[in-house]
Amino acid sequence: MTIPLPEPRGYPGNLGMAFAAHAQAERPAIVDLRDAQQPRPVSYRELDAACDAVARGLLRAGLRAGDRIGILSLNRAEFVMTLLGAMRAGVVPVPVNIKLAADSIAFILNDAGARLVFVEAALRHLCPAGLPAVVYDGAGAEAFDSFLDPGPHTAFEPAADSVAIQPYTSGSTGRPKGVLLTHYGQNWSRRILAHTRGTTEHDVILVAAPLYHKNALNAIKQGLTAGAMLPLLPQFNVERYIAAIGQCRCTVISGVPTMMSMVLARKELLATIDTKSVRTIMMGSAPSSPQLLRELNVYFPNAQPLVVYGVTEGGPVPLGPHPEGKTRPEGSIGVPYPGTEAKLINGATADEGELIVRNPGILAAYHNLPEESARRIRDGWYHTGDVCRRDADGFYFFVGRTDDMFVCGGENIFPIEVERLLERHPAVHQAYVMPFDHELKGKVPYAFVVLRAGSSAGEEELKQFALANGPAYQHPRRVFFLDQLPLAGTNKVDQQRLRALAAA
Repeated sequence: MTIPLPEPRGYPGNLGMAFAAHAQAERPAIVDLRDAQQPRPVSYRELDAACDAVARGLLRAGLRAGDRIGILSLNRAEFVMTLLGAMRAGVVPVPVNIKLAADSIAFILNDAGARLVFVEAALRHLCPAGLPAVVYDGAGAEAFDSFLDPGPHTAFEPAADSVAIQPYTSGSTGRPKGVLLTHYGQNWSRRILAHTRGTTEHDVILVAAPLYHKNALNAIKQGLTAGAMLPLLPQFNVERYIAAIGQCRCTVISGVPTMMSMVLARKELLATIDTKSVRTIMMGSAPSSPQLLRELNVYFPNAQPLVVYGVTEGGPVPLGPHPEGKTRPEGSIGVPYPGTEAKLINGATADEGELIVRNPGILAAYHNLPEESARRIRDGWYHTGDVCRRDADGFYFFVGRTDDMFVCGGENIFPIEVERLLERHPAVHQAYVMPFDHELKGKVPYAFVVLRAGSSAGEEELKQFALANGPAYQHPRRVFFLDQLPLAGTNKVDQQRLRALAAA
Protein backbone atom coordinates (compact mmCIF):
# COMPACT_ATOMS: atom_id res chain seq x y z
CA MET A 1 0.00 0.00 0.00
CA THR A 2 1.44 3.37 -1.00
CA ILE A 3 0.66 6.07 1.56
CA PRO A 4 1.19 9.67 0.43
CA LEU A 5 3.22 11.92 2.70
CA PRO A 6 2.82 15.71 2.84
CA GLU A 7 2.62 17.57 -0.45
CA PRO A 8 5.90 18.26 -2.21
CA ARG A 9 7.23 21.80 -2.34
CA GLY A 10 5.23 23.98 -4.68
CA TYR A 11 1.90 22.43 -3.64
CA PRO A 12 -0.20 24.65 -1.34
CA GLY A 13 1.05 23.89 2.17
CA ASN A 14 -1.71 25.86 3.89
CA LEU A 15 -4.31 23.61 5.53
CA GLY A 16 -6.99 26.14 4.54
CA MET A 17 -6.34 25.07 0.94
CA ALA A 18 -7.19 21.43 1.69
CA PHE A 19 -9.68 21.27 -1.19
CA ALA A 20 -7.53 23.16 -3.73
CA ALA A 21 -7.89 20.33 -6.26
CA HIS A 22 -11.69 20.79 -6.25
CA ALA A 23 -11.94 24.55 -5.66
CA GLN A 24 -13.71 25.33 -8.95
CA ALA A 25 -16.16 22.42 -8.84
CA GLU A 26 -19.86 23.27 -8.90
CA ARG A 27 -20.89 20.14 -6.99
CA PRO A 28 -21.80 20.59 -3.30
CA ALA A 29 -19.00 20.60 -0.77
CA ILE A 30 -21.31 21.16 2.20
CA VAL A 31 -25.04 20.74 2.63
CA ASP A 32 -26.04 22.82 5.64
CA LEU A 33 -28.94 21.04 7.39
CA ARG A 34 -29.69 23.69 10.03
CA ASP A 35 -33.11 24.19 8.44
CA ALA A 36 -34.53 20.68 8.14
CA GLN A 37 -37.07 21.82 5.55
CA GLN A 38 -34.64 23.80 3.38
CA PRO A 39 -31.15 22.27 3.21
CA ARG A 40 -28.57 24.79 1.94
CA PRO A 41 -25.96 23.41 -0.49
CA VAL A 42 -22.63 25.24 -0.75
CA SER A 43 -20.57 24.32 -3.81
CA TYR A 44 -16.80 23.91 -3.74
CA ARG A 45 -16.50 27.10 -5.79
CA GLU A 46 -18.70 29.03 -3.34
CA LEU A 47 -16.81 27.62 -0.36
CA ASP A 48 -13.48 28.62 -1.88
CA ALA A 49 -14.67 32.19 -2.50
CA ALA A 50 -16.10 32.44 1.03
CA CYS A 51 -12.84 31.22 2.61
CA ASP A 52 -10.93 33.88 0.66
CA ALA A 53 -13.46 36.52 1.77
CA VAL A 54 -12.98 35.53 5.43
CA ALA A 55 -9.18 35.72 5.04
CA ARG A 56 -9.43 39.18 3.44
CA GLY A 57 -11.86 40.32 6.14
CA LEU A 58 -9.47 39.28 8.89
CA LEU A 59 -6.57 41.15 7.31
CA ARG A 60 -8.77 44.21 6.75
CA ALA A 61 -9.69 44.06 10.46
CA GLY A 62 -6.00 44.32 11.35
CA LEU A 63 -5.26 40.69 12.25
CA ARG A 64 -1.94 39.19 11.21
CA ALA A 65 -0.38 35.75 10.90
CA GLY A 66 -0.17 34.07 14.29
CA ASP A 67 -3.11 35.98 15.81
CA ARG A 68 -5.95 33.89 17.32
CA ILE A 69 -9.69 34.03 16.73
CA GLY A 70 -12.37 32.12 18.64
CA ILE A 71 -15.30 30.26 17.06
CA LEU A 72 -18.32 29.71 19.30
CA SER A 73 -21.11 28.10 17.33
CA LEU A 74 -23.16 25.06 16.50
CA ASN A 75 -22.24 23.38 13.21
CA ARG A 76 -22.99 25.50 10.15
CA ALA A 77 -21.40 26.24 6.77
CA GLU A 78 -20.05 29.56 8.09
CA PHE A 79 -18.10 27.68 10.77
CA VAL A 80 -16.16 25.81 8.06
CA MET A 81 -15.65 29.02 6.06
CA THR A 82 -14.24 30.76 9.15
CA LEU A 83 -12.04 27.83 10.11
CA LEU A 84 -10.40 27.49 6.69
CA GLY A 85 -10.47 31.19 5.84
CA ALA A 86 -8.55 32.03 9.02
CA MET A 87 -5.89 29.48 8.09
CA ARG A 88 -5.54 31.07 4.65
CA ALA A 89 -4.74 34.36 6.38
CA GLY A 90 -2.24 32.65 8.71
CA VAL A 91 -4.60 33.39 11.61
CA VAL A 92 -5.09 30.50 14.06
CA PRO A 93 -8.72 29.45 14.72
CA VAL A 94 -9.65 28.33 18.23
CA PRO A 95 -12.91 26.31 18.08
CA VAL A 96 -14.59 26.34 21.50
CA ASN A 97 -16.89 23.76 23.12
CA ILE A 98 -20.18 25.65 23.44
CA LYS A 99 -21.42 23.40 26.25
CA LEU A 100 -18.69 24.42 28.66
CA ALA A 101 -19.52 26.76 31.52
CA ALA A 102 -19.16 30.47 30.76
CA ASP A 103 -16.04 30.76 32.93
CA SER A 104 -14.36 27.88 31.04
CA ILE A 105 -15.19 29.51 27.71
CA ALA A 106 -13.77 32.81 28.95
CA PHE A 107 -10.65 30.98 30.18
CA ILE A 108 -10.06 29.41 26.73
CA LEU A 109 -10.51 32.67 24.82
CA ASN A 110 -8.29 34.56 27.26
CA ASP A 111 -5.67 31.80 27.39
CA ALA A 112 -5.50 31.76 23.58
CA GLY A 113 -5.29 35.55 23.44
CA ALA A 114 -8.20 35.66 20.96
CA ARG A 115 -8.51 39.07 19.29
CA LEU A 116 -11.91 38.37 17.78
CA VAL A 117 -14.66 35.78 18.18
CA PHE A 118 -17.11 34.43 15.59
CA VAL A 119 -20.34 33.54 17.36
CA GLU A 120 -24.02 32.72 16.98
CA ALA A 121 -26.41 35.35 18.29
CA ALA A 122 -27.83 32.88 20.83
CA LEU A 123 -24.34 32.39 22.31
CA ARG A 124 -23.24 36.04 22.27
CA HIS A 125 -23.68 36.29 26.05
CA LEU A 126 -20.90 33.73 26.55
CA CYS A 127 -18.26 36.01 25.01
CA PRO A 128 -16.03 37.86 27.47
CA ALA A 129 -16.85 41.55 27.80
CA GLY A 130 -14.83 43.75 25.49
CA LEU A 131 -13.92 41.00 23.01
CA PRO A 132 -15.00 42.09 19.49
CA ALA A 133 -17.44 39.70 17.83
CA VAL A 134 -18.68 38.73 14.38
CA VAL A 135 -22.21 37.34 14.68
CA TYR A 136 -23.14 34.69 12.12
CA ASP A 137 -26.86 35.39 12.25
CA GLY A 138 -26.59 39.01 13.33
CA ALA A 139 -27.33 42.29 11.61
CA GLY A 140 -25.45 45.54 11.13
CA ALA A 141 -21.75 46.08 11.69
CA GLU A 142 -21.26 42.79 13.60
CA ALA A 143 -22.91 40.62 10.93
CA PHE A 144 -20.85 37.90 9.21
CA ASP A 145 -21.88 39.15 5.75
CA SER A 146 -20.62 42.65 6.64
CA PHE A 147 -17.29 41.24 7.80
CA LEU A 148 -16.57 39.40 4.53
CA ASP A 149 -14.30 41.09 2.01
CA PRO A 150 -14.99 39.39 -1.35
CA GLY A 151 -12.16 38.90 -3.80
CA PRO A 152 -9.20 36.61 -4.50
CA HIS A 153 -6.63 35.99 -1.78
CA THR A 154 -3.14 34.50 -1.89
CA ALA A 155 -2.91 32.10 1.03
CA PHE A 156 -0.31 32.55 3.76
CA GLU A 157 2.62 30.20 3.13
CA PRO A 158 3.32 28.42 6.41
CA ALA A 159 6.73 27.43 7.74
CA ALA A 160 7.33 23.88 8.94
CA ASP A 161 6.29 24.81 12.48
CA SER A 162 3.44 27.24 11.69
CA VAL A 163 0.35 26.53 13.79
CA ALA A 164 -2.82 25.86 11.78
CA ILE A 165 -5.40 25.34 14.52
CA GLN A 166 -5.55 25.43 18.32
CA PRO A 167 -8.27 23.14 19.68
CA TYR A 168 -8.59 22.65 23.42
CA THR A 169 -8.76 19.38 25.32
CA SER A 170 -12.04 18.73 27.09
CA GLY A 171 -10.61 19.59 30.49
CA SER A 172 -12.30 16.63 32.22
CA THR A 173 -9.27 16.24 34.51
CA GLY A 174 -8.41 19.92 34.90
CA ARG A 175 -8.24 23.18 32.98
CA PRO A 176 -8.57 22.83 29.19
CA LYS A 177 -5.22 22.79 27.42
CA GLY A 178 -4.58 24.45 24.06
CA VAL A 179 -3.19 21.98 21.51
CA LEU A 180 -0.90 23.43 18.83
CA LEU A 181 -1.37 21.54 15.54
CA THR A 182 0.71 22.58 12.54
CA HIS A 183 -0.19 23.04 8.88
CA TYR A 184 2.51 20.52 7.94
CA GLY A 185 1.30 17.82 10.33
CA GLN A 186 -2.39 18.23 9.55
CA ASN A 187 -1.76 18.19 5.80
CA TRP A 188 0.03 14.89 6.35
CA SER A 189 -2.82 13.42 8.38
CA ARG A 190 -5.66 14.56 6.09
CA ARG A 191 -4.07 12.96 3.05
CA ILE A 192 -3.41 9.73 4.93
CA LEU A 193 -7.03 9.61 6.14
CA ALA A 194 -8.53 10.30 2.71
CA HIS A 195 -6.26 7.86 0.90
CA THR A 196 -6.32 4.87 3.27
CA ARG A 197 -10.07 5.04 3.76
CA GLY A 198 -10.65 5.13 0.01
CA THR A 199 -12.56 8.41 0.14
CA THR A 200 -13.58 9.83 -3.27
CA GLU A 201 -15.67 12.66 -4.69
CA HIS A 202 -18.59 10.21 -4.85
CA ASP A 203 -18.72 9.86 -1.06
CA VAL A 204 -21.33 11.54 1.12
CA ILE A 205 -19.97 11.95 4.67
CA LEU A 206 -22.51 12.88 7.35
CA VAL A 207 -21.13 15.22 10.03
CA ALA A 208 -23.12 15.54 13.25
CA ALA A 209 -20.35 15.65 15.86
CA PRO A 210 -19.48 19.24 16.86
CA LEU A 211 -16.88 20.98 14.71
CA TYR A 212 -14.87 21.90 17.79
CA HIS A 213 -14.20 18.16 18.31
CA LYS A 214 -11.55 16.08 16.56
CA ASN A 215 -14.06 13.59 15.10
CA ALA A 216 -15.86 16.25 13.05
CA LEU A 217 -12.66 18.14 12.20
CA ASN A 218 -11.12 14.96 10.81
CA ALA A 219 -14.26 14.17 8.80
CA ILE A 220 -14.18 17.67 7.28
CA LYS A 221 -10.48 17.41 6.39
CA GLN A 222 -10.87 13.92 4.97
CA GLY A 223 -13.99 14.74 2.95
CA LEU A 224 -12.83 18.04 1.49
CA THR A 225 -9.45 16.56 0.54
CA ALA A 226 -11.22 13.93 -1.56
CA GLY A 227 -13.87 16.27 -2.98
CA ALA A 228 -16.72 14.49 -1.20
CA MET A 229 -20.08 15.99 -0.14
CA LEU A 230 -20.54 16.78 3.56
CA PRO A 231 -24.09 17.03 4.92
CA LEU A 232 -23.71 19.06 8.12
CA LEU A 233 -26.18 18.79 11.01
CA PRO A 234 -26.10 21.64 13.57
CA GLN A 235 -25.74 19.03 16.33
CA PHE A 236 -26.50 15.40 16.98
CA ASN A 237 -30.18 14.57 17.17
CA VAL A 238 -31.04 10.92 16.66
CA GLU A 239 -34.20 11.55 14.60
CA ARG A 240 -32.52 14.07 12.30
CA TYR A 241 -29.38 11.93 12.05
CA ILE A 242 -31.35 8.93 10.80
CA ALA A 243 -33.40 11.11 8.44
CA ALA A 244 -30.23 12.64 6.97
CA ILE A 245 -28.76 9.21 6.23
CA GLY A 246 -31.78 8.41 4.07
CA GLN A 247 -32.30 11.89 2.62
CA CYS A 248 -28.67 12.39 1.54
CA ARG A 249 -27.87 8.76 0.67
CA CYS A 250 -24.84 8.92 2.98
CA THR A 251 -21.96 6.55 2.29
CA VAL A 252 -19.99 7.35 5.46
CA ILE A 253 -21.41 8.05 8.91
CA SER A 254 -19.45 8.68 12.05
CA GLY A 255 -19.75 9.37 15.74
CA VAL A 256 -18.97 8.02 19.16
CA PRO A 257 -20.33 4.60 20.18
CA THR A 258 -22.97 6.20 22.41
CA MET A 259 -24.43 7.99 19.37
CA MET A 260 -24.55 4.75 17.39
CA SER A 261 -26.24 2.96 20.28
CA MET A 262 -28.89 5.68 20.32
CA VAL A 263 -29.40 5.22 16.56
CA LEU A 264 -29.83 1.45 16.95
CA ALA A 265 -32.33 2.01 19.74
CA ARG A 266 -34.64 3.68 17.18
CA LYS A 267 -35.22 0.66 14.98
CA GLU A 268 -38.65 1.91 13.96
CA LEU A 269 -37.00 4.96 12.34
CA LEU A 270 -34.22 2.92 10.74
CA ALA A 271 -36.93 0.81 9.12
CA THR A 272 -38.24 3.90 7.27
CA ILE A 273 -34.97 4.61 5.39
CA ASP A 274 -32.67 2.72 3.04
CA THR A 275 -29.43 2.11 4.94
CA LYS A 276 -27.74 0.22 2.11
CA SER A 277 -25.91 3.35 0.84
CA VAL A 278 -23.71 3.36 3.97
CA ARG A 279 -20.38 1.61 3.34
CA THR A 280 -18.39 2.83 6.36
CA ILE A 281 -19.33 3.56 9.97
CA MET A 282 -16.51 5.30 11.80
CA MET A 283 -16.55 5.29 15.59
CA GLY A 284 -13.99 6.82 17.92
CA SER A 285 -13.42 8.66 21.24
CA ALA A 286 -14.62 5.66 23.28
CA PRO A 287 -14.49 1.86 23.10
CA SER A 288 -17.02 -0.04 20.96
CA SER A 289 -18.43 -3.29 22.29
CA PRO A 290 -18.54 -6.46 20.13
CA GLN A 291 -22.33 -6.47 20.54
CA LEU A 292 -22.61 -2.95 19.12
CA LEU A 293 -20.43 -3.83 16.13
CA ARG A 294 -22.50 -6.93 15.34
CA GLU A 295 -25.79 -5.06 15.62
CA LEU A 296 -24.55 -2.33 13.29
CA ASN A 297 -23.86 -5.02 10.69
CA VAL A 298 -27.48 -6.13 10.90
CA TYR A 299 -29.03 -2.70 10.35
CA PHE A 300 -26.36 -1.38 7.94
CA PRO A 301 -25.78 -4.54 5.87
CA ASN A 302 -23.34 -3.02 3.36
CA ALA A 303 -21.26 -1.12 5.92
CA GLN A 304 -17.97 -1.86 7.59
CA PRO A 305 -18.03 -0.66 11.20
CA LEU A 306 -14.60 0.88 11.70
CA VAL A 307 -13.25 1.51 15.18
CA VAL A 308 -10.94 4.52 14.75
CA TYR A 309 -8.49 5.91 17.24
CA GLY A 310 -7.41 9.47 17.73
CA VAL A 311 -6.64 12.09 20.33
CA THR A 312 -6.89 15.86 20.15
CA GLU A 313 -3.12 16.01 20.47
CA GLY A 314 -2.63 13.68 17.51
CA GLY A 315 -5.23 15.12 15.23
CA PRO A 316 -5.40 12.05 14.54
CA VAL A 317 -2.98 9.33 15.60
CA PRO A 318 -3.12 7.19 12.48
CA LEU A 319 -3.89 3.55 13.15
CA GLY A 320 -5.47 1.78 10.22
CA PRO A 321 -5.41 -1.27 7.93
CA HIS A 322 -2.79 -4.00 8.07
CA PRO A 323 -0.01 -3.53 5.46
CA GLU A 324 -0.31 -7.21 4.47
CA GLY A 325 -4.09 -6.97 4.07
CA LYS A 326 -4.87 -9.10 7.12
CA THR A 327 -8.45 -8.88 8.36
CA ARG A 328 -8.84 -6.51 11.28
CA PRO A 329 -10.08 -8.42 14.36
CA GLU A 330 -13.35 -7.32 15.93
CA GLY A 331 -12.80 -4.31 18.19
CA SER A 332 -9.24 -3.57 17.04
CA ILE A 333 -8.20 0.05 16.44
CA GLY A 334 -5.85 -1.12 13.69
CA VAL A 335 -2.10 -1.02 13.10
CA PRO A 336 0.14 2.03 12.67
CA TYR A 337 0.18 3.56 9.20
CA PRO A 338 3.51 3.94 7.43
CA GLY A 339 4.93 7.17 8.78
CA THR A 340 3.62 6.44 12.28
CA GLU A 341 5.75 4.72 14.89
CA ALA A 342 4.06 3.21 17.94
CA LYS A 343 5.28 1.54 21.13
CA LEU A 344 3.71 0.17 24.30
CA ILE A 345 5.55 1.03 27.50
CA ASN A 346 5.38 0.34 31.23
CA GLY A 347 3.29 -2.80 30.84
CA ALA A 348 3.69 -6.33 32.16
CA THR A 349 4.85 -7.42 28.67
CA ALA A 350 6.07 -5.72 25.48
CA ASP A 351 2.58 -6.19 24.03
CA GLU A 352 0.66 -4.18 26.60
CA GLY A 353 1.04 -0.82 28.26
CA GLU A 354 0.69 2.90 27.57
CA LEU A 355 0.62 3.76 23.87
CA ILE A 356 3.21 6.28 22.70
CA VAL A 357 3.38 7.45 19.08
CA ARG A 358 5.56 9.49 16.77
CA ASN A 359 4.46 10.98 13.41
CA PRO A 360 4.23 14.42 11.72
CA GLY A 361 0.64 14.92 12.91
CA ILE A 362 1.19 15.06 16.66
CA LEU A 363 1.02 18.39 18.47
CA ALA A 364 3.98 20.74 18.42
CA ALA A 365 3.31 21.62 22.07
CA TYR A 366 0.62 22.66 24.54
CA HIS A 367 -0.05 26.40 24.41
CA ASN A 368 1.84 28.22 27.19
CA LEU A 369 2.41 24.96 29.11
CA PRO A 370 6.11 24.09 28.74
CA GLU A 371 6.18 21.65 31.66
CA GLU A 372 3.16 19.69 30.42
CA SER A 373 4.62 19.71 26.90
CA ALA A 374 7.91 18.27 28.21
CA ARG A 375 6.04 15.61 30.22
CA ARG A 376 3.89 14.40 27.31
CA ILE A 377 6.29 14.86 24.36
CA ARG A 378 9.71 13.24 24.78
CA ASP A 379 12.21 12.81 21.96
CA GLY A 380 9.39 13.35 19.48
CA TRP A 381 7.20 10.65 21.08
CA TYR A 382 3.73 11.66 22.29
CA HIS A 383 2.64 9.82 25.44
CA THR A 384 -1.09 9.30 24.91
CA GLY A 385 -2.11 8.16 28.39
CA ASP A 386 -4.07 5.33 26.73
CA VAL A 387 -3.47 1.72 27.68
CA CYS A 388 -3.51 -0.72 24.75
CA ARG A 389 -2.56 -4.29 23.97
CA ARG A 390 -1.17 -5.73 20.72
CA ASP A 391 -1.83 -9.16 19.23
CA ALA A 392 0.55 -11.42 17.33
CA ASP A 393 -0.34 -9.83 13.99
CA GLY A 394 0.44 -6.33 15.24
CA PHE A 395 -3.18 -5.19 15.69
CA TYR A 396 -3.78 -2.79 18.59
CA PHE A 397 -6.72 -2.91 21.01
CA PHE A 398 -7.77 -0.07 23.31
CA VAL A 399 -8.02 -1.09 26.98
CA GLY A 400 -8.58 2.23 28.77
CA ARG A 401 -7.13 5.52 29.91
CA THR A 402 -4.36 5.39 32.48
CA ASP A 403 -6.42 7.89 34.49
CA ASP A 404 -9.64 5.84 34.02
CA MET A 405 -8.21 2.80 35.78
CA PHE A 406 -9.14 2.53 39.44
CA VAL A 407 -8.21 0.18 42.27
CA CYS A 408 -10.92 -1.84 43.99
CA GLY A 409 -9.70 -3.73 47.05
CA GLY A 410 -6.21 -4.00 45.55
CA GLU A 411 -7.41 -5.07 42.08
CA ASN A 412 -7.01 -2.87 38.98
CA ILE A 413 -10.24 -2.26 37.06
CA PHE A 414 -10.72 -0.62 33.67
CA PRO A 415 -14.38 0.45 33.23
CA ILE A 416 -14.48 -0.95 29.68
CA GLU A 417 -13.94 -4.47 31.04
CA VAL A 418 -17.07 -4.25 33.21
CA GLU A 419 -19.07 -2.63 30.40
CA ARG A 420 -18.23 -5.43 27.97
CA LEU A 421 -19.15 -8.00 30.60
CA LEU A 422 -22.58 -6.44 31.25
CA GLU A 423 -23.31 -6.00 27.53
CA ARG A 424 -23.10 -9.76 27.10
CA HIS A 425 -26.41 -9.99 29.01
CA PRO A 426 -29.22 -10.43 26.44
CA ALA A 427 -31.32 -7.61 27.94
CA VAL A 428 -28.54 -4.99 28.02
CA HIS A 429 -28.29 -2.62 25.06
CA GLN A 430 -25.60 -0.36 26.54
CA ALA A 431 -23.64 -0.07 29.77
CA TYR A 432 -21.44 2.69 31.17
CA VAL A 433 -19.31 2.14 34.27
CA MET A 434 -17.71 4.65 36.64
CA PRO A 435 -15.80 4.36 39.95
CA PHE A 436 -17.41 5.57 43.17
CA ASP A 437 -15.87 5.93 46.62
CA HIS A 438 -16.18 3.01 49.06
CA GLU A 439 -15.19 2.84 52.73
CA LEU A 440 -13.39 -0.50 52.57
CA LYS A 441 -12.53 -1.05 48.90
CA GLY A 442 -11.37 2.47 48.03
CA LYS A 443 -13.33 2.56 44.75
CA VAL A 444 -16.08 0.29 43.43
CA PRO A 445 -17.80 0.15 40.02
CA TYR A 446 -21.32 1.53 39.51
CA ALA A 447 -23.11 0.76 36.25
CA PHE A 448 -25.57 2.87 34.25
CA VAL A 449 -27.54 0.64 31.90
CA VAL A 450 -29.85 1.10 28.92
CA LEU A 451 -31.96 -2.01 28.29
CA ARG A 452 -32.97 -3.30 24.88
CA ALA A 453 -36.45 -2.33 23.71
CA GLY A 454 -38.97 -4.83 25.06
CA SER A 455 -36.45 -6.42 27.47
CA SER A 456 -36.39 -6.35 31.23
CA ALA A 457 -33.78 -6.97 33.92
CA GLY A 458 -33.32 -5.93 37.52
CA GLU A 459 -30.34 -4.65 39.46
CA GLU A 460 -29.79 -7.91 41.33
CA GLU A 461 -30.03 -9.94 38.13
CA LEU A 462 -27.26 -7.95 36.49
CA LYS A 463 -25.08 -8.12 39.60
CA GLN A 464 -25.43 -11.90 39.67
CA PHE A 465 -24.72 -12.11 35.93
CA ALA A 466 -21.48 -10.19 36.44
CA LEU A 467 -20.48 -12.37 39.38
CA ALA A 468 -21.18 -15.55 37.38
CA ASN A 469 -19.31 -14.43 34.25
CA GLY A 470 -16.37 -12.36 35.49
CA PRO A 471 -14.07 -11.73 38.45
CA ALA A 472 -15.99 -10.97 41.63
CA TYR A 473 -14.18 -7.66 42.15
CA GLN A 474 -15.50 -6.38 38.80
CA HIS A 475 -19.21 -6.76 39.56
CA PRO A 476 -21.11 -3.42 39.83
CA ARG A 477 -22.14 -2.57 43.38
CA ARG A 478 -25.02 -0.45 42.09
CA VAL A 479 -26.93 -0.56 38.77
CA PHE A 480 -29.00 2.40 37.55
CA PHE A 481 -31.38 2.03 34.61
CA LEU A 482 -31.80 4.87 32.07
CA ASP A 483 -33.75 5.38 28.86
CA GLN A 484 -30.54 6.70 27.30
CA LEU A 485 -27.14 7.86 28.45
CA PRO A 486 -26.78 11.67 28.71
CA LEU A 487 -24.27 13.27 26.35
CA ALA A 488 -21.85 16.11 27.08
CA GLY A 489 -20.67 18.72 24.59
CA THR A 490 -18.27 16.38 22.80
CA ASN A 491 -20.99 13.68 22.51
CA LYS A 492 -19.19 11.62 25.11
CA VAL A 493 -21.16 10.45 28.13
CA ASP A 494 -21.80 13.24 30.63
CA GLN A 495 -20.17 11.87 33.78
CA GLN A 496 -21.21 14.81 35.96
CA ARG A 497 -24.89 14.18 35.26
CA LEU A 498 -24.47 10.48 36.04
CA ARG A 499 -22.78 11.29 39.36
CA ALA A 500 -25.62 13.67 40.20
CA LEU A 501 -28.13 10.95 39.34
CA ALA A 502 -26.35 8.43 41.58
CA ALA A 503 -26.15 10.93 44.42
CA ALA A 504 -29.87 11.61 44.17
